[in-house]
Amino acid sequence: MFSLKDRVAIVTGASGDIGAATSRALHAQGAKLIISGTRLDALERLASELGNNVHIKLCDLRESDSVENLVEEAKSIYGKLDILVCNAGITKDMLAIRMKNEDFDDVINVNLKSSFILNRAAIKSMIKARYGRIINIASVVGVTGNPGQANYCASKAGLIGMTKSLAAETASRGITMNCVAPGFIETAMTSKLGEEQRANLFNKIPAGCFGKAEDVANAVVFLASEESSYINGQTIHVNGGMLMV
Repeated sequence: MFSLKDRVAIVTGASGDIGAATSRALHAQGAKLIISGTRLDALERLASELGNNVHIKLCDLRESDSVENLVEEAKSIYGKLDILVCNAGITKDMLAIRMKNEDFDDVINVNLKSSFILNRAAIKSMIKARYGRIINIASVVGVTGNPGQANYCASKAGLIGMTKSLAAETASRGITMNCVAPGFIETAMTSKLGEEQRANLFNKIPAGCFGKAEDVANAVVFLASEESSYINGQTIHVNGGMLMV
């Protein structure tokens, strides 16, 4: 099950924990990859680990032309694009009364606008092939909200709404579009939390622990596979029961 043999996938934010785990999971199922990010050293380590059928493309999501060209670059290398995983994102946390306009704009532009541009470019290619899988990585806080993250929460809530809209536009063309919304996942970012912070978070999670990047990656692989062909416009929550919808 979940074979992705000879499918071509783009993964953005592949230099981060979730992006790297997603790249590994897709590659393990036979996918050919374009891994994208801004940290060349991390991407090179990942590519070296995975071996064949992996190409690196540096991309700054603040540059619209560079984002849009990712799809054409994938097609120039592999001849097609089957799977897009929009995983990259940034945070610039601050209470709203102190948040600068540019910090709000930056997070919206990187997390939401760049995903729209990349989704649109992928859709144009996938419509011609009458096949495609697009998975946008949202967040539990895009549904619940979170103090100090008005910009980030807005970007992830927008991503969920955008995905539903685009799913309705493209479903008749053999394309599915869904979100995966991670909860608290064990990453380099969460490893910096203090013991008290971690304990408070654990109390909110029925599973009593943080998730792993691989938990998110497994959900992505399912949504990228043939077995998910009748799932569209949905958000799969990977949060240990922290939010049940």
